[in-house]
Amino acid sequence: MKILIVEDEPNIVTSLEFLMARHGHEVRVAGDGDAALREAERFDPDLVLLDVMLPRRNGYEVCQALREDPHHAGTKILMLTAKGRDAERAKGLGVGADAYVTKPFSTRELVECVEALLAA
Repeated sequence: MKILIVEDEPNIVTSLEFLMARHGHEVRVAGDGDAALREAERFDPDLVLLDVMLPRRNGYEVCQALREDPHHAGTKILMLTAKGRDAERAKGLGVGADAYVTKPFSTRELVECVEALLAA
């Protein structure tokens, strides 16, 4: 499966890239919200791992833009963020995210969540 990682923190990108590739996924990376939308058009991912706090366009805006695009309306979106309050979670799910995982996260939990979304 194809996974687009949208994250601006290099250490997190490296670990997510390694983790997803190790589980057999083809991976691409975007470091800001505008790049995420361009890469989604080129790469056509099955799932987007999407950070909330991003340069240029935040994760909520990226999620909403993907949901409004008929071609990406069915793409699975898992939001990753340090903002774990219920209000942020509700906002993420409200703009169309399929799941919401807070940082720091367990790699096992993240992989299980990704695999469940891809299997659905």
